[in-house]
Amino acid sequence: TMAGVKKVTSVNLNGRPFHFIGIGGIGMSALAQIVAQRQLPVSGSDLQASHITDRLEALGVKVFYRQEAANLDFFRLNTQKQRQAIISGVSSGNSLPEIENLNSHYSLPQVVCSTAIAKTNPEYQAAVELGCPIYHRSDLLAALISEYQGIAISGTHGKTTTSSLIGYMLYKSQVDPTIIVGGEVDAWSGNARSGQGEYLVAEADESDGSLVKHHPSIGIITNIELDHPDKYQDIQEVINIFQIFADQCQTLIGCIDDPIVRDELALNITYGLNPKLSPDYTATNIIYHARGSNSQIWERGACLGELDLPLMGEHNLNNALSAIAVGRKIGLEFDTIASSISTFEGTKRRFEQRGQINGITFIDDYAHHPSEIDVTLAAARLRVDGKNNLKRVVAIFQPHRYSRTQTFIQEFAIAFKTADVVIITDIYSAGEKNTFGISGSDLCKAIASYHERVHYYPEVKSIEKFLKEEILEPGDLAMFLGAGNLNQAIPRTIELYQSADSRVAS
Repeated sequence: TMAGVKKVTSVNLNGRPFHFIGIGGIGMSALAQIVAQRQLPVSGSDLQASHITDRLEALGVKVFYRQEAANLDFFRLNTQKQRQAIISGVSSGNSLPEIENLNSHYSLPQVVCSTAIAKTNPEYQAAVELGCPIYHRSDLLAALISEYQGIAISGTHGKTTTSSLIGYMLYKSQVDPTIIVGGEVDAWSGNARSGQGEYLVAEADESDGSLVKHHPSIGIITNIELDHPDKYQDIQEVINIFQIFADQCQTLIGCIDDPIVRDELALNITYGLNPKLSPDYTATNIIYHARGSNSQIWERGACLGELDLPLMGEHNLNNALSAIAVGRKIGLEFDTIASSISTFEGTKRRFEQRGQINGITFIDDYAHHPSEIDVTLAAARLRVDGKNNLKRVVAIFQPHRYSRTQTFIQEFAIAFKTADVVIITDIYSAGEKNTFGISGSDLCKAIASYHERVHYYPEVKSIEKFLKEEILEPGDLAMFLGAGNLNQAIPRTIELYQSADSRVAS
């Protein structure tokens, strides 16, 4: 589509049912929740129940806990019943074309799939055979973004935190936004919120190239790096995707600290922490501390006031500047923005504290790219060096995807420099085939050439005993890093300490 022209999607938001294949995923469930809360008929399937599918069922969504062709019989039978009912009503003056039209329009569901659903999926094949319209998750998101004043947050890192922060700021500022994010936020009990206001805040993902479908009123680009070598050959392909998206935003806000964003995109509003680049929004007198930061905020050379940010590290101060830029663009007072941001509690799996026992603090973080690990461990270092009865940063990392591990092995090798101890598990495949012949032990060796204390423990399912008996000591900040299933070991490790304590007590 031409830049600036809204693409007319054929997704129907006027009553036709939706069926989501893989409804329990973080991106899919948010969309399912928004359409269900619009009182549209919604169903879906997933392989297992979770707190997310429980939440959807409480909204009246029909969830099938298997992915098979029979799930669509639910509609086939309903369609036949409807057809009979309508045909028997023909004598009351309805004409046949009307019936056929009504029948095809409302009975068969619109089927929504994520990138994870393969063409060989039996449910997908049944949908094709039935003649259901089939959409990618991003088609539905694009249709929703176009219906509202859409605020779409994109970039390689920081999307979930930034979109959650912007959503929270608007929510606290009484703007009543609709929010669709790729992480869970306690303020609205999940990854989506339906509002009555004109704004929709959404995370826009480049990982599958679907970014190009969106035409938001305001677009934000946090940074641009290669993170999905399974999808893109090189950085230039990634830049091309962001340039198409940039052309489709009515107002483009970008982080000027990032050289690619600065050089490759025509930004309308800039933010950043490098004063030499004269960003529109910046911060001075910054004090980083173990719980976040405190700073003076400037708008085009004028001091707006003070920001108390409860998110750790420099990267999160930049994320907050993008939120301030959005707030000011839509006309919020700085006092309203700053007081909203100051109470934000963060997003799950982003430096999320999961427990403390025996003087050990357990943190769950989604970092899976070298630069994410670098900034997350730098934030951890700040917390330990600020004393807080903490002595060491212990990084436990589960590499995510063979392609990413292979592509960035040198960057990973130096990303752990600020940790005192590093433990590497085997690679989480995320469904990828290991055509590279690479394992976690290769990554461990690469890190060991820069770091003295690195251990390889391949088994996530039994790592807790190793951590308790060999590694963890009172005063440790235990950082569980990765986008896979490593974080399941956190409650199990805590439990080991609890059961040891109860044995001592008894």
